[in-house]
Amino acid sequence: MKKLFALVLSVVMMLSLTACGSSSENETTKKQAERTFTVGFDAEYPPYGYLDAESKEYVGFDLDLAEKVCEMENWELEKKPINWDTKDTEINSGSIDCIWNGFTMNGREKDYEWSDPYINNTQVIVVSKDSGINTLKDLKDKRVGVQAASAAESLFKDDGAQVELGKTFASLDPFSDYDIAFTELQSGSIDALAIDVGVAKFQLAERGENYKILEENLNSEQYGIGFKVGNTELRDIVNADLKKLYEDGTVDEIAKKYDIDTTMICIGE
Repeated sequence: MKKLFALVLSVVMMLSLTACGSSSENETTKKQAERTFTVGFDAEYPPYGYLDAESKEYVGFDLDLAEKVCEMENWELEKKPINWDTKDTEINSGSIDCIWNGFTMNGREKDYEWSDPYINNTQVIVVSKDSGINTLKDLKDKRVGVQAASAAESLFKDDGAQVELGKTFASLDPFSDYDIAFTELQSGSIDALAIDVGVAKFQLAERGENYKILEENLNSEQYGIGFKVGNTELRDIVNADLKKLYEDGTVDEIAKKYDIDTTMICIGE
């Protein structure tokens, strides 16, 4: 009887230890899966990333996509506003995991580990309706605003696609964000603004009918998510999740939420 009792006790203890070990392993696996995913973005770049006036929360097409990726991976999303002209310092120092905010890939291919492109974008010119500016040629001797360190600025510099056009300007004036630039355009301090078409349409919808977008585009480009050079593991996880979100219709759904033309989405092309 004692031997039988000892045998039963031994079996119970083994099962208990196995269960505890399994529980411990599950907790370890869970902890490994959890992480903070820090996204660097320009907080003045609607509809891709901006501070909502009503909710006082950072929202936008790109930030909503990042939130969905974090839900899929059991990550915590940290939305970190950054100065756009210090984005390289932010990502190289490790203070952010990626730059996800209407970020142009073209001309920067070797500077980051890029996701696949997900938006086809164009650069356009915005002017006041009564400016008398109707074509790109009309920008001669005009003051043109751009966001500092943006793809729009690079178009007019060095070997940019519109460097010859830029030489005809009276000045090329960089601003830290487009809200400031539109204030300068409204006041007449600048005559025109080079800007991404999605941002331009959002701003014009918010600011009324006093502005227009010129019919001629400056350039065509693509948006991607930029990771630190060498961080291919994180890039591949996010890239794969983004494709899944596109396939199940989530990307189109979020695009419509922010009035982004779904024909601009190029995932899987």
